[in-house]
Amino acid sequence: MLARGSLMAAAALATLLAGCVRTPMPKLDQHLPAQWRHAAAASRPPVDLHRWWQAFHDPMLDRLVDEALENNLDVAIARQHLRAERALYGSRNAPVAPNLRARTDDPIDPDAESSYFVVGFDATWELGLFGRTKALDRIATSHVLQARTTLREARVSLVAEVVRETIALRSAQSSERSLERVLQARQRQAALTRRRVALRLSDRMDQTQADAAVATARAALAQPRMQADHAAQRLALLLGRSEPDPAWLKPGPQPRLGPTGPVAAPASLLRTRPGIAHAEANVLEAAGELGIARADLYPRIGFGASLLWSTKIATYRRDPGTNAIGTVGPILDIPLFDWGMRVSHEHAQSHRLQAAALAYRKAVLTGAAEVEDALGDLQQQREREQAEAQAVADWKQTVDAQRVRRRLGLSSDLDTVNAQIQHAEAELSLIAARQDRDLAYVALYKALGGAPPLPARDDRVNTARPERK
Repeated sequence: MLARGSLMAAAALATLLAGCVRTPMPKLDQHLPAQWRHAAAASRPPVDLHRWWQAFHDPMLDRLVDEALENNLDVAIARQHLRAERALYGSRNAPVAPNLRARTDDPIDPDAESSYFVVGFDATWELGLFGRTKALDRIATSHVLQARTTLREARVSLVAEVVRETIALRSAQSSERSLERVLQARQRQAALTRRRVALRLSDRMDQTQADAAVATARAALAQPRMQADHAAQRLALLLGRSEPDPAWLKPGPQPRLGPTGPVAAPASLLRTRPGIAHAEANVLEAAGELGIARADLYPRIGFGASLLWSTKIATYRRDPGTNAIGTVGPILDIPLFDWGMRVSHEHAQSHRLQAAALAYRKAVLTGAAEVEDALGDLQQQREREQAEAQAVADWKQTVDAQRVRRRLGLSSDLDTVNAQIQHAEAELSLIAARQDRDLAYVALYKALGGAPPLPARDDRVNTARPERK
């Protein structure tokens, strides 16, 4: 009775001590400014972060994004990694869970007079005291959250890349059309110059320069054609296709970004930007590793039992029969001579946890900086686009004025052609400005973590959320 009471008292004391060993989560610095420095006017509602590309009002772009989210291989790979971590999460407490195994052996007597065949069962159960169970749960949870965040990050990057490549494709096609107008105008210019040379109103040098300008304009057409082909091929890869859809290569209008409202408050980054969520999961994992290191400083306490049957299979003595023996009792594993190594490991894990907390802070600041840069770039690109659009309008008026002057006999056909060339080149600059403005918009919503929410099959929660202090 005394031994049983002592055992219960020891177990109660161990449980009490285990409850005193805790590894609290560090306080994560989530401070962000109250508003963006380059905040847009609030005359319109904010853009939907989950469908931000719809601001381009392009049905083809909407279809491409939906197809990419369904068929992209990087997203599919990330989804399988998430499912693997969810499958492993179910066995997170295996190291401290009851364990039963069967085994056989065929030992030989030391005096070589007998040999035996042994069959037995061993059962162990470590109690997971001193924070070990909590640490194991934190590590497994962090792995699931990391995989989930990787999937979110893949979807955010995918949407941004699909929009970028669509913009590049349509911008290249628009540039090709403007360059074709430049080539036609250069050819008209060369023909007029040739006539002036025949009339001895210009010299051969003017004809040579006009012919060179035609060759240069024709050569310039190769660049947008290559860009369109490359963009279509990259789109096919993003959509999991072996080759582009021929319909993509048919000329289409350049995406036109409509008026957009203000961006959500900076604090929204904490729940939308995958990089911040990934850093938070890393903190959780580091806290779990520290918990394991601290638990290793204390004895491992558990229970064990075994049941063995043995029978002689060869003997030189007449001693037939089968023997059975069973044992049950506590298991105590106390660190002694490697104490210094365990202490050093605990100190190292403590520093790694601090580093993870600092990395989280860096991820928050990096996210805020990228959004601020994107907002500033978008603002500047909008102003550039407005200036280029004004230049196009001014050159259009110049072309119209030259045509009127030509009808009145106040200018030549060559003056009108020169104005048309300037107008087409101004259109090229406007196309480039719109493309850069659109890409700045894409960079903004990639920095914000904009993408459709995860499907229910990937977003179901079967793990604890990261702990917060």
